[in-house]
Amino acid sequence: MTTATGTRPHGTRARYVLGPGPGTAPGCRCDACAAANRAAERRRGRQILYGRWEPYVDAGPARDHVRALAAAGIGWKRAAQLARVSTGSVSKLLYGGPAGRPPSRRIRPQTAAAILAVRPSAQAAAPGALVDSAGTHRRVQALVTNGWSQARLAGQLAVTGSNFGTMMRRGQVTAATARAVRELYDRLWDKPPPENSQRERIAATRARNYAAQRGWVPPLGWDDDIIDDPAGKPAEGWKRPARSRRRSADLAEDAGQLLARDGYTREHAAARLGVAPSTLDAALRRSRLARKQERDTQPARLAAATGVAALPAGYAAEAG
Repeated sequence: MTTATGTRPHGTRARYVLGPGPGTAPGCRCDACAAANRAAERRRGRQILYGRWEPYVDAGPARDHVRALAAAGIGWKRAAQLARVSTGSVSKLLYGGPAGRPPSRRIRPQTAAAILAVRPSAQAAAPGALVDSAGTHRRVQALVTNGWSQARLAGQLAVTGSNFGTMMRRGQVTAATARAVRELYDRLWDKPPPENSQRERIAATRARNYAAQRGWVPPLGWDDDIIDDPAGKPAEGWKRPARSRRRSADLAEDAGQLLARDGYTREHAAARLGVAPSTLDAALRRSRLARKQERDTQPARLAAATGVAALPAGYAAEAG
């Protein structure tokens, strides 16, 4: 097997037989290449002995896979680079060789395996290739549920508002755009937007309301291996039951379970419960105050129930 540049690495039988490449030349007889040749001969002998010798395989599946990659935005030269095989091998696989030779009918098993291992994705595609926009849209929508306005996200991506809107309407985006949105999402998915000024708080609240009205899924509703799949569905239970109002105590109780049991951060819990972080903070403060008042009044209530006067505060500690 050769590299994408056409050279053959040391320690391979190919370099022992055909030279360093590109093209053919006297073989390399260094210790590493000679050892690789001996190992290949021993392996070949064992496979022949056991009736499993298969030096070539049908090229059809690999050829079909390269064409499928091209349809997904990964050209054949890029596919060769990702598979770490020579462009000449892939060119012969698709188009044949000089003097009208037909496309390869058989290829080495290692070459076939390397080509078939390349999977279509926005990360693998060339920057200008078009890829499905499902993952890009879902990541943007998830950030909006956390309070990031689309105008602020457009600024983070260094695109104009009109181009950002066009991106959110199209069924395909360039691989470069998909990668930029992925990197932005990876950086911001667990961080709330700035809410230091009144204007920033209003923008964040409007963004959350906008996302809630459209049923957009928060980051915790998407698994990493599903978010880019156009047919993928969000995780079950991501959407809390609709309520017109929620009692502060109920909100604090639900948040307490998420924070203590599931390890959520405050921002994650707020997004999961569909409220602003400030609303959640207020509910937790009221809950703490209510518990403190409950503790402070407990001695008096016990005394009233038993008919024994309550001890002055601190008396028990001093007596001890």
